[in-house]
Amino acid sequence: MLTDSTIRAALSTVKYPGFSRDIVSFGLIKDIHVDGKNIIVDITIATKDAGIPRQIHEQAEAVLKTLPGIGSIKLNFDIKDPPNAKVEGPATAQSSIPGVKHVIAIASGKGGVGKSTVSANLAIALSKTGARVGLCDCDLYGPSIAHMFGTDERPYATDSNEIIPVQRHGLQLMSMGFLLDDDSPVIVRGPMATRYIQQFLRQCAWDNLDYLILDLPPGTGDIQLTIVQTVALTGTIIVTTPQEVALIDARKAVGMFKKVNVPILGLIENMSHFVCPNDGNIYHIFGKNGGEREAKKLGVPLLGQIPLEISVRESGDEGKPIALTNMEEHPASKAFAEVARELIGIVKQR
Repeated sequence: MLTDSTIRAALSTVKYPGFSRDIVSFGLIKDIHVDGKNIIVDITIATKDAGIPRQIHEQAEAVLKTLPGIGSIKLNFDIKDPPNAKVEGPATAQSSIPGVKHVIAIASGKGGVGKSTVSANLAIALSKTGARVGLCDCDLYGPSIAHMFGTDERPYATDSNEIIPVQRHGLQLMSMGFLLDDDSPVIVRGPMATRYIQQFLRQCAWDNLDYLILDLPPGTGDIQLTIVQTVALTGTIIVTTPQEVALIDARKAVGMFKKVNVPILGLIENMSHFVCPNDGNIYHIFGKNGGEREAKKLGVPLLGQIPLEISVRESGDEGKPIALTNMEEHPASKAFAEVARELIGIVKQR
């Protein structure tokens, strides 16, 4: 017997042209009508490429014909202009997040470059300028923001089922880490992961924020694609270390955001150098000025070079990010304050 679920299961094998994800997880299937053996499927796509609906029609019709007992098949396409003429992909309508003026994504091409550390400290540095700031941990599989802010508080919900962000160090926070017990893994597939992220962003009662910082997972996967396709981002910041192996992946992250027409607000070189506390000598452990050269090559601002300091690691482990300290006492705190000022200026210009 034909049902909505069997039809969706069949359509989930149809990939969006040029992407690894399917048309169901991208949310393109708007309605399914079943009348005995006959079915009608309503599909909405935002694209200017006439070949994309044609390919999807051919593939969808082919897989639906394999269903036992299938009769007539009718595929209705609602083709809209993408939110920006330069954007190509399975775009749904991008929209702003209620209660938020600017949404800024912090991204990296690979893990281990200190993206979450940068996100946490940049959020604090922004709040110290007087701005109202929120931080959303979008890394479901490796959430670290809860630990970095020293709290395992559970968020509450309003009567209208909105999540109330956790308050810590003057910031509004949301993370999967607030919903899990210690060491509990998150075992979900891509479509479910994107639903969690949408809940964090749109069902969270963000209270009059000037900036919402999104700490993205590393790479260019489902969560990143969902966010750039559905959220009107002010822009993104790419975090890298100076070494070439990190810069290679940073270029991939920049390429993804450019492909979907998300502005690159700048690049941050983390672990830029180490100042030996014994002799004051500077050691470029991961290479010298790699981020600066890459920023020039990409034509984007270098927002800052964050030194490699033991105190940065210690403060994160203690739940008190280094940006909370007096910036004159710690070079890293001063560097994050300078990045915040640079970022505010760029956002105002845009």
